[in-house]
Amino acid sequence: MPKIAIIGTTIWGTTLGVVLAHKGLEVRLWARTKKEASKLRNTGPDPTLLPNIAFPSQLSITSSLSEALADVEAIILAVPSQTMRHNMKLASKHLNASMLIVSAAKGLEIGSNKRMSLVIAEEIEPRYRSNICALSGPNLSREILQNLPAATVAAAWDEAIARKTQKLLTTKNFCIYTNTDIVGVELGGALKNVIALGAGIADGLGYGDNAKAAFITRGLTEITALGVSLGANPITFSGLAGLGDLIATCASPLSRNHYVGVELTKGRSLEEITASMVGVAEGVSTTIAAWKLSQQMGLEMPITERIYQVLYAGVDPRQAAVELMAAEARHELSGRKWKLSSFLKH
Repeated sequence: MPKIAIIGTTIWGTTLGVVLAHKGLEVRLWARTKKEASKLRNTGPDPTLLPNIAFPSQLSITSSLSEALADVEAIILAVPSQTMRHNMKLASKHLNASMLIVSAAKGLEIGSNKRMSLVIAEEIEPRYRSNICALSGPNLSREILQNLPAATVAAAWDEAIARKTQKLLTTKNFCIYTNTDIVGVELGGALKNVIALGAGIADGLGYGDNAKAAFITRGLTEITALGVSLGANPITFSGLAGLGDLIATCASPLSRNHYVGVELTKGRSLEEITASMVGVAEGVSTTIAAWKLSQQMGLEMPITERIYQVLYAGVDPRQAAVELMAAEARHELSGRKWKLSSFLKH
């Protein structure tokens, strides 16, 4: 029976654990403390977050990393992006050459502005780096736990690693595709959260479906431009980890990032909103990293710029929305230092 370890008792980590245990894998869910592990073993998942969900017999919970990672085929890191480096540093002592290292986090690290696979690579021995894989797609936890069909992407530099991850993690209702563009897959999963904050603002202001569709489409073009500038394949952003995840996160009331955007239009402060939430809205921190990348590269990213101003410069969401809607119209693939301009010739 294949064994896997999941680092992180987040909603997504718990969801993956439950789904994979039902598949028949032996899942070890790592909790940060003995107290947390004991509580989860005794009471199960928080019913307010994951209602009507019980841990399968194939899933065990431990606060010992050595126990969690003993003889496993894969380690899945389902932690907030800002804690990825710390968690990987702890787990790095227990890796081996055959172990898959799967990032299930969707964000960029503040400060370094790096994707999660790069953060992981810096914290492990070079000989293990080829085993890194990123998992990203339109994956709302509650729907997956209800056994509703869903699909995602396993991306790795080495196609064999992506296929190995695909085979291990695919279930009847959770279809996994492969991709070797790990840059595009990770950036799609991270940057769509910034756009989802804006989509929430549009909904909170009652702008309607036409405006929201325009906003989402312009957002996709903007994040594609950043992705291409960083070495991603533009086609990746039309796939599950790009457009697919963007649609789910911008449209669903289950999206934490969309929720934050809506609440901002009610006059609540960012601090108040995030303090009242269970779980992390990754777009809040990713906005900082994406904005800094755009500044460093001289890249025009008007949506990211306005979302940054709303979150961190005190700009009213209504003002930001008006400025975006009033932006000068040009060719839709044009923008300062956008490498997408090469496609205009075809």
